[in-house]
Amino acid sequence: MSRTFKDKLLSNDFLITAEVSPPKGTDLSGALADAQLIRDWTDALNVTDNQKAIMRMSPLAVSKSLLDAGHEVIMQLTCRDRNRLALQSDLLGAYAMGIRNICIMTGDHTTKGDHPRTKPVYDLDSVQLLSIIKKMKEGHDLAGNKIENPPDFVVGAVTNTDSSKMAQMMKLRKKTRTGIDFMQTQAVYDIAQFETFMESIGDIEIPIIAGVIPLKSAKMARFMNQNIPGINVPAEIIERIELAEKPIDEGISICAETITELRKLCCGTHIMPIGKHDNTPRILEMAGIRKNDQ
Repeated sequence: MSRTFKDKLLSNDFLITAEVSPPKGTDLSGALADAQLIRDWTDALNVTDNQKAIMRMSPLAVSKSLLDAGHEVIMQLTCRDRNRLALQSDLLGAYAMGIRNICIMTGDHTTKGDHPRTKPVYDLDSVQLLSIIKKMKEGHDLAGNKIENPPDFVVGAVTNTDSSKMAQMMKLRKKTRTGIDFMQTQAVYDIAQFETFMESIGDIEIPIIAGVIPLKSAKMARFMNQNIPGINVPAEIIERIELAEKPIDEGISICAETITELRKLCCGTHIMPIGKHDNTPRILEMAGIRKNDQ
């Protein structure tokens, strides 16, 4: 019997998860083909929930389709688009459909997406939702009503990795006190900063899965530094991309080198490509990662 994501979290394996974006439309073939590209390289696929506040197909529908295709799935759920009734309802529905792993986040504000006049919900923040999930696992909803056959999710949360941000670090610790099973980070480019972050949470015994995003250009790196909270692409990496004859290939090399360093510091990496996963197997191979069946 193959091991579940929960089994792997309890192992000493270096875990590989990867982001799969739902389509902006009703055709799932592209998402399924993208998932197939990395089937033998990953331990679980992380299905995004209207990432960057851009409207796409429901992560519930995409997660179920990936499950049916034989993939292990982590379904993301944001607090931005649903009130407390809808969040609890979707969680029960997800579990009933076979989804066992979830990752909770607040979600980018709607002004950053493709429907900037949308009213965000934020009825709950991510810490509150994680606390409710803990309660649901114990058999009760937020109002204290009994839940028949309560869900037994493997629960993840997200964090940035700048340990100098005290409010952020306090929130991280609040999340860990809700009984989460893993923590996924924003994309890491500055290994020294990440090492400091890991030292600052050395007393927390929760698996940390560090995010990576392959760079495609110096312009992309500068954009992320200016617009995406928690990302810090060091100047030397930007210069390296800028001077490269083939910036995309250089970005792949940088990503592989980053994963190689992360293997010494945490328990896994989460790959978030801009676009499809065409280069993900190459990146992992360059980082010394072997296919799951090798």
